[in-house]
Amino acid sequence: MGYGRFLLKRGVQGVGVVWGVVTVVFVLRFITPGSPIDTVAPLDASQETRRRIAEELGLNEPLYIQYLDYLWELLHGNMGYSYISSIPASVQVFQKLPATLELAIAASVVAIVLSIPLGVISATRRHEPADYAATTFSLLGISTPNFWLGIMLVLVFAVQFDVFPTSGRAHGFMQALAAITGPAPFFEVAREWLASLFLPAITLGTYFTALITRLVRSGMLDELSEGYVRATRAKGLPETLVRYKHVLRNTLVPVVTVLGLQLGTLIGGAVITEAVFAWPGLGSEIIRAINARDWPILQGSLIVIGTGFVLLNIAVDALYAYLDPRVMAE
Repeated sequence: MGYGRFLLKRGVQGVGVVWGVVTVVFVLRFITPGSPIDTVAPLDASQETRRRIAEELGLNEPLYIQYLDYLWELLHGNMGYSYISSIPASVQVFQKLPATLELAIAASVVAIVLSIPLGVISATRRHEPADYAATTFSLLGISTPNFWLGIMLVLVFAVQFDVFPTSGRAHGFMQALAAITGPAPFFEVAREWLASLFLPAITLGTYFTALITRLVRSGMLDELSEGYVRATRAKGLPETLVRYKHVLRNTLVPVVTVLGLQLGTLIGGAVITEAVFAWPGLGSEIIRAINARDWPILQGSLIVIGTGFVLLNIAVDALYAYLDPRVMAE
């Protein structure tokens, strides 16, 4: 199978998955207790008022008509209007998306910076104190719930030592970038941006760090036992060159795959972290929409997250097939 045909096949499969996500999200509204009319209508609304609201929202139509209308509007970029703010759902969702992406990318950076050195040290110093420390850290990182870790970090570093803010997002990345040429003091804006981002990124990235550390460690141990490693050592290559140029390079292929897939998981899994730190992202918006039964916002948020996850998977598949053409044959 050629590369173009492989990408086309993955693209068609991705469209099918997105359609499935849209369908599930649409059906959820009808199997969940409560009616959207209760959210929009006043408490003392008459039956006539409720009937008019149902007509305006299209809820008086048969279910399949509502579904086809919803698909048609989605194809034209219309996710409906918020029941609470009357703002287009697409506008409200995409306004919140950059904050979630910023948090997910920051958590990935934390994970990459910490996990790869820890994994290498753990594998090259097997059964030594450094290995035990890295293994214990990875075990704790995988076992620790995000919400508990976030609360503990706030209590220690924000409340007790007053080093970081307890919650909120002082500035966004683009605001910090604009401060380079703007009137606001750049270093002050950048400091406030990094300070508000630090604890949420650590909270969200801890599990990811532990996972990648274990992957790097096991991959390094497998590669270190390969024959080519003994051959490079026999040729007299420095041990540092053997470890970092040959062994680590081969270990990173599956790690890159997991990094791409986990970025989508981080975006979807940021809900709890955003709730703990009052981070104004898509996760907080989903919780608010659930509490207010604001279905257009909830559906739009879930569709955007699902579509992003599918696109990331296709991108990882494309990269993996490019690096290893045997994947296309499989």
